[in-house]
Amino acid sequence: MIPNSINDLIESFKLLPGIGTKTAERLAFSIIDMDINNVEFFSDSLVNVKKKIKHCKICNTLTDEEECFVCNDQNRNNEILCVLDDSKNVFLFEKMGIFKGKYHVLDGLISPLDGINPEDIGINKLLERIKKEKFKEILFAFKPSIEGETTSLYIKKVLDGSKIKVTRLASGVPMGADMEYVDELTLERAMADRKEIE
Repeated sequence: MIPNSINDLIESFKLLPGIGTKTAERLAFSIIDMDINNVEFFSDSLVNVKKKIKHCKICNTLTDEEECFVCNDQNRNNEILCVLDDSKNVFLFEKMGIFKGKYHVLDGLISPLDGINPEDIGINKLLERIKKEKFKEILFAFKPSIEGETTSLYIKKVLDGSKIKVTRLASGVPMGADMEYVDELTLERAMADRKEIE
């Protein structure tokens, strides 16, 4: 009963993560009510993001230039490198203004069960950069998971013997959380990373 063009739009929205049928229908019908200029802007934005966005040749984060805005910033702290597994987190850190060093984004995390090994996530490129740029500290900002832990331990082992300080983001029980809902890995990390009350 729905015209094919509307149905195609609904199916297109359903390709996005977290968008079910009802939400896709609501979005599709809101497009119909939208001004043609806004629809063309929306359409052009979708095409442009696929054509123009690439990975920075230095740090591997998403950019529309050869080098990203962080790698081009001469005012960054060149002694600390934050290693992440997702470009979205670079933008999150920058939006919050909480980190003034450099970044490096891996192509995921080591996961032997899924057949993802160190060579699959670009660790060699990271190690070459560490050697070339002579960082004093490497900070891991991976999601707290078995894969994040495995990746951290692997890179730390490779860096053993160098004079580089290796750190990771603190993690543990979030403020306001009920202990009964905290998973085992988070509790284990919180216990291992416990701090003295001053």
